[in-house]
Amino acid sequence: METLRTPDDRFTDLPDYPFEPNYVEISDQDGGTLRVHYLDEGPANADPVLLLHGEPSWSFLYRHIIPPLVAAGHRVVVPDQVGFGRSDKPTEMTDYSYARHIAWMSELLFDKLHLTNITFFGQDWGGLIGLRMVAAEPDRFARVAVANTGLPDGSGPMSEAFMQWQAFSQSVPELPIGTIINGATVTELSPEVIAAYEAPFPDASYQAGAKIWPSYVPTSPDDPEAANNKAAWGELEKFTKPWLCCFSDQDPVSAGGEAPFMKRVPGTKGQAHLTVVGGGHFLQEDCGPQVAQILNDFIAG
Repeated sequence: METLRTPDDRFTDLPDYPFEPNYVEISDQDGGTLRVHYLDEGPANADPVLLLHGEPSWSFLYRHIIPPLVAAGHRVVVPDQVGFGRSDKPTEMTDYSYARHIAWMSELLFDKLHLTNITFFGQDWGGLIGLRMVAAEPDRFARVAVANTGLPDGSGPMSEAFMQWQAFSQSVPELPIGTIINGATVTELSPEVIAAYEAPFPDASYQAGAKIWPSYVPTSPDDPEAANNKAAWGELEKFTKPWLCCFSDQDPVSAGGEAPFMKRVPGTKGQAHLTVVGGGHFLQEDCGPQVAQILNDFIAG
């Protein structure tokens, strides 16, 4: 498997991102290895809060959420998915798959970092990957919070906004990363923040993972991972530990996405679910401190 590694100087002087990098070598699932980056902030002996990003962002997305969680005494672990951020980037779109993303994150978080008693927060693909991990090893998780995400198994229609995004992502030779993220927030991002989102991708050759990822969302029952997601739902329907939905009010991609969780996951019963007002798809950008407070309250409760 051929890989690229974004030069370190692309990540200097990023706004509000003072965190030290951490790296682990994992299997690339093809006979080689990959270097994966993650942030690990707060006391090492505290129970971990795991924050997973999605498409086409990276750990920079959580820069306003990490400090309040650390201030509350939590250890905060924020990986960069393979193909994103400071993690290695396989160069061929065929090097990626939904199953490989799950295997890569599982090896990092379970086999290398040995995380247990996890509070999980997932948004976008962070949910699609993280919830499969919750279903596979529920005993590792103390509680789950989800925002603007889902676990589609191809049995129902996706939103029109998502289908338009999926078609666009597969039709352009290079993704305008900063423009995409800015367009999916309510607030207008500064040029410096837009540049930070583009930092992992010096040119289109680094974008194989970002380009192919939207196509792996199961949109029909014959999708390669539809059956596995359906099986994961079977496990989540037994999950009785606390489960919080905090979707934002201005995201056409995931609108109504909390309903299946509320209906099917026992742990959602009696929780203080809320709508995050003023948040777009990337509510971490629009409402970062509020999301951090929601998570701190959820853990404390």
